[in-house]
Amino acid sequence: MNCPSCGSDNPEGARFCGECAHPIAEILLCASCGASNPRTRKFCNACGHGLAGVFAQQANPLPVAYTPKHLAEKILNTRSAIEGERKQVTVLFADLKGSMDLSESIDPEVWHKIMERFFQILTDGVHRFEGTVNQYTGDGIMALFGAPIAHEDHAARACYAALALQDKLSGYAKELRQQKGISFSCGWV
Repeated sequence: MNCPSCGSDNPEGARFCGECAHPIAEILLCASCGASNPRTRKFCNACGHGLAGVFAQQANPLPVAYTPKHLAEKILNTRSAIEGERKQVTVLFADLKGSMDLSESIDPEVWHKIMERFFQILTDGVHRFEGTVNQYTGDGIMALFGAPIAHEDHAARACYAALALQDKLSGYAKELRQQKGISFSCGWV
């Protein structure tokens, strides 16, 4: 079992990494609602969403697996990112409005595809302005600008990312409204 933080191999059943002491997930987080589920489940205990392939995705979340190559190289070449330092950052939260109601009214497989594209749009928009997605929630993200890659203009980058994402997501919402009759909108903080 690989550590989600450092990638070190650990024996099956280990609760903490023997290399970095990071907790090793014994649970699956549902991509639809964010609920915790035992690794052996095929469907979410909270919303019924399929969990197939979720463990494989969560078991190897090393930054190089989900960060564009040019950003991963910058992060790895930045000494302070590895050693740690105190710095000012800007945090951007994006959240899907009314996701619970939407997920209940749509086929789980269709919902999963909608959310996959939603998260991809968000991730691409954050990475475009050299931000990093710090956390995926059940229906949104928390992104950092200014860490681990330091930028003097981190607040401006977060604003530019939010504006670009608003544009991209409004196009996606229009597409969903026309093709599937779904009302889809995102909230920002």
